[in-house]
Amino acid sequence: LCNMETMIKKFCQRYRLPEESLRELLSHMTEYHFSKGETIVQEGERNTNFYILKKGIWRSYYMMDGTESSLWFAGTGEIAFCSWGYVNNEVSLVNVESVNESAAYCIAKSALEELFNKSIGLANFGRKVFEQEILLIDSYTVAYGTPSAKERYLTLMEENPELLQDVPLKHLASYLYITPQSLSRIRAGLKRRK
Repeated sequence: LCNMETMIKKFCQRYRLPEESLRELLSHMTEYHFSKGETIVQEGERNTNFYILKKGIWRSYYMMDGTESSLWFAGTGEIAFCSWGYVNNEVSLVNVESVNESAAYCIAKSALEELFNKSIGLANFGRKVFEQEILLIDSYTVAYGTPSAKERYLTLMEENPELLQDVPLKHLASYLYITPQSLSRIRAGLKRRK
């Protein structure tokens, strides 16, 4: 119950939406559990599911020249989906994995669209979720477009402190577009200043 209430609170704060609408949507979703390192979406696979994370952290990444590059992280109370599959019913260009043990609510796009067609309230709820997600992506793009890797790391510390505890350094470094060694130097420099 504690996880559920924490998730609901985080979701409603992030997406600025009422609890009643979220609870209504959750009543149509199925809860799944994932182990650490488990693949949720495989590159080249079609996945049209819409997820809300109850607990844990997920990571999206792609391979470039034999190296993993982290694209996004999602944590408790955040949505996750494969945009290629969800939007265009195409295969994914990225992998999505569970960074640690996690639980998520899941609904297929077809079932979600059926709910949106039956309820103007849920349809507006869905529209607002996607609008907020677009805004968050644009804010991320601006924040991570800053010239300094240290500034990007400080923004990450402020906005997603749980990532710093649970996500391996190499994944954080690729997400920040720096090497693990550069990230270690930034972290060491900040510790010395404290």
